[in-house]
Amino acid sequence: MAQATATVQIDNERVSVTEWKFAPGAETGWHRHNYDYVVVPQTTGKLRLKTKDGDSVSELASGKSYFRRAGVEHNVINASDGEFVFIEIEMKI
Repeated sequence: MAQATATVQIDNERVSVTEWKFAPGAETGWHRHNYDYVVVPQTTGKLRLKTKDGDSVSELASGKSYFRRAGVEHNVINASDGEFVFIEIEMKI
């Protein structure tokens, strides 16, 4: 499966800001966040979230942010027909 492209925009002692771009079907690969984070979708579409507890699909809308706590191991996959882009903001403090 294709890999999503991560571009780090800011990474300092307080915050990490990364732009993620996904072609259709592209994925992040399994990972775990060490910090709480906010996702800000830049496009509208569907993402599949795979966890050890199963899969779910979320409809995301451009500009409609969501918050997640650190710690859950997961893989994010673009389930849309087109490119999907979001900004991820990890709060280190």
